[in-house]
Amino acid sequence: MQVIAVTAGSDEAVRSQVGELFVAYRAFYGRRGDEDDARAFLRRRLERADSLVWAAVDDDGQAVAFTQVYPGHSSVRLRTTWTLNDLFVSPHARGTGTGAALVRHVLSEAVAAGAHEVRLETQRGNTRARALYERLGFVLDGRDEGGEFVGYGWEPGCG
Repeated sequence: MQVIAVTAGSDEAVRSQVGELFVAYRAFYGRRGDEDDARAFLRRRLERADSLVWAAVDDDGQAVAFTQVYPGHSSVRLRTTWTLNDLFVSPHARGTGTGAALVRHVLSEAVAAGAHEVRLETQRGNTRARALYERLGFVLDGRDEGGEFVGYGWEPGCG
């Protein structure tokens, strides 16, 4: 398994595979019926380079997982925070360390880019994802409002 950056200039097959993973990710969250819009949304992110996308590609060259990160900046705090917005691993690749490899890659890239923090949200009941994030050093952000999602943060040197 290899983690690769996905950009507007990436191989069309990889971009298409990541587009299908994005559709599956949204279906996991109950978002169905607008698959073409979802693919177009991801394509715009890649064309505008306003998000960072990485894919885990297996030995056969198939994308089996992806993650998408949105960098954000604060003029007042003079800080850059990355939001790990999307992470999806194909069902057949779950339990293989693929999700952990992608998150570790994001954290490494965040450090290299000088980000001060990586933030994310996940469903409260997604115990598998929560265990992964906690194992990799993410901590609950303390802003639990009792809703469907819980927030986590990670800072370099803390995880």
